[in-house]
Amino acid sequence: MSKDIHNEEVDQLFQAILTLQSVDECYTFFEDACTINEILSLSQRFEVAKMLKEKKTYLDISRKTGASTATISRVNRSLTYGNDGYEMVFRRLGIREPEDSES
Repeated sequence: MSKDIHNEEVDQLFQAILTLQSVDECYTFFEDACTINEILSLSQRFEVAKMLKEKKTYLDISRKTGASTATISRVNRSLTYGNDGYEMVFRRLGIREPEDSES
């Protein structure tokens, strides 16, 4: 069972993130708040999620991102059974699933 992350401290963190107004401000904040590896891991997972949405294979994803099959599987599970957080962000960024070419 996963830990419940809904608490006052996490609320404050997310409120702080919501005050960031540019990519440069995000770099400034996240470089202070996280290790480089934590930031790179988050960005890798986001890239994996985009590639899964594009229907890329695990092998293609692993080759391009360097992600392990365990990480790819974990992200895939979030896309399939998660809270639709990736989907919400993809919609806002205009990232869509590719059209089937066999219609």
